[in-house]
Amino acid sequence: MWRQWWYAVVLAAGVASSGRLARAQQNGGAERSWTFLVSADARNCGDIVMPAIAETARKNNVSFYWHLGDLRRTSGVDEDILNRPEFLASPLTIDQYHAMQWQDFLENQMAPFGAIPFLVGIGNHEVVYPKTRVEFLSKFGPWHDTPALRAQRVIDSPDDQSVKTYFHWIDRGVSFFYLDNASNDEFNETQLAWFERALARDVANPSVRTIVAGMHKALPDGYNFDHSMNESPQSTETGRRVYASLLKARDNGRKRVYVLASHQHFYMEDVYDSQYLREHGGVLPGWVIGTAGAQRYRLPVPSPKVAMTNVYGSLLATVAPDGEIKFDFQKVAERDVPDAITRRFGQALVSWCFTSNTLVPQ
Repeated sequence: MWRQWWYAVVLAAGVASSGRLARAQQNGGAERSWTFLVSADARNCGDIVMPAIAETARKNNVSFYWHLGDLRRTSGVDEDILNRPEFLASPLTIDQYHAMQWQDFLENQMAPFGAIPFLVGIGNHEVVYPKTRVEFLSKFGPWHDTPALRAQRVIDSPDDQSVKTYFHWIDRGVSFFYLDNASNDEFNETQLAWFERALARDVANPSVRTIVAGMHKALPDGYNFDHSMNESPQSTETGRRVYASLLKARDNGRKRVYVLASHQHFYMEDVYDSQYLREHGGVLPGWVIGTAGAQRYRLPVPSPKVAMTNVYGSLLATVAPDGEIKFDFQKVAERDVPDAITRRFGQALVSWCFTSNTLVPQ
């Protein structure tokens, strides 16, 4: 029964998204401002933090929530599962955890968003053994195959209609891309060719005013060099190729371009305002938003002017009619955790998530 209800929600959300896509194509954009919400890295304490982010989504009447990967830890049992009252007396084996971890994400992190459309991206912890891209798509394929995403796939890939871990859609004059860089062998040539074709089509489309590229790992050569696509020679090279394409879309195509990522468990603005990128083509506006429950990390040294760790929260995007997007961090405090979540998990675990789920002593 629960599964049937959730698939009904997905279908309804997809139909709504598909309607917005059609209006955007016909009308060339929005007539008034609208919002969406982004966050990622919900391992460790995501079952406690994500319901509070869902409240942020409702409060701001967002059109959709976009998750940029790392749903659960996979390499070990998440603390919000390990220390859950029902598992303290009878701990899960690692095999039992692997069998239930993504269902746990559905029930405890996606379900609180209700009918708000939820776009779920793949992160590196979704391909940690024994998990694979194939299993990820078998579980989350319906969220990658809503009517809006399917309609855009027909345009972008008429010869290959299979659901992928990367996707693209257009909403009220804004073109969104989710790129899969969850492993160090990405981006591969197939994904790059798809992206470059779709981006060229968007650049040529006068009704598309804005490009938003989302992914798990930040593109290379920005801040936090060691925890981005600089992690391997393959991802460094192909990430630079994507960055150059986005720069060209902005500078030659006259589009507004924004880049969103996570993987780094903190909040950061001006991610690509590095000396290297200033000297190699230019700086794109970029944000890191890995603050949905994962163990918090130290900030890189040096850091951009606006950077915070030991925080949870989400990034609220407000899209103006001309396609300009304003981004504002929405912090989640312990008091923002819904009472029902605190009762279920216990005050001690909720407090631990806010005070001790960190590599940076507070």
